[in-house]
Amino acid sequence: MCLTVFAITLHLTLTVVWTSAEGQPRVIGSPRPIVVALGNDVILPCHIEPLFNVEGLTVEWSKPDLKPDPSDPLSRVEYVHLYRDRREDPDMKIQSYEMRTELFTDKLKYGNVSLKIMNVTLEDRGRYRCYIPKLKSDIKESVVELFVEPNSVQTTTETQPLPRDFLTPEPKDNTTVIGGRSHLLIVAAVVFLGLLISVGVAARYLHRHGCQKQKVSQKKTKYMVVSCRVNHSWLTKFCYLSLQFLQNDDQSKLSPV
Repeated sequence: MCLTVFAITLHLTLTVVWTSAEGQPRVIGSPRPIVVALGNDVILPCHIEPLFNVEGLTVEWSKPDLKPDPSDPLSRVEYVHLYRDRREDPDMKIQSYEMRTELFTDKLKYGNVSLKIMNVTLEDRGRYRCYIPKLKSDIKESVVELFVEPNSVQTTTETQPLPRDFLTPEPKDNTTVIGGRSHLLIVAAVVFLGLLISVGVAARYLHRHGCQKQKVSQKKTKYMVVSCRVNHSWLTKFCYLSLQFLQNDDQSKLSPV
């Protein structure tokens, strides 16, 4: 009987404590790190749950990894952003965050205590603690971690090497082939022109001096003279046929009757 009464009493006590704890407002931040590009603005999310008006409470945003100088007994912990007496208190603000942080004061009545940091720098990375010291709760603070990506927006005047996929492909050997063909055409044209000049000179010489036949059977005959002028493109073929004709004619005349 006593054990039964004790069990019931313990159960009721735990239920009351659990219900009371569940009903308390608590500070909740982002469970995941916040990532931002260098130079951009960022919001570190933090709110009170269930909904709770914190307009009249003090809200402290600080960097827990920053400790006061132990060699200076008068040094104190400074804040990233300090809100109290319904306004921002800049007296204890970290100098590098001046004019770069703000709370959404119109949202404080809804329990929104998120912090906005403008123009993020590399020195801003790290852990941030949101703390409401006068909140009647066992969970008065939450930590949010911020990562800053320096490569996302950094620019440089130096030319960066392009990825392999974007490199300009090397030209194929078309230039060599085209150049070789051009050289061959030039050489052929020069040779052909030289041939035409030679044939023209020879034809002119034959035209002036004539072609003397060999004496056959003590009879004198004359070779036929072919005049070749460099006027047409078929000149070479014509001269070749003419020379063939002369040779055939000579042979027929040299043969005995």
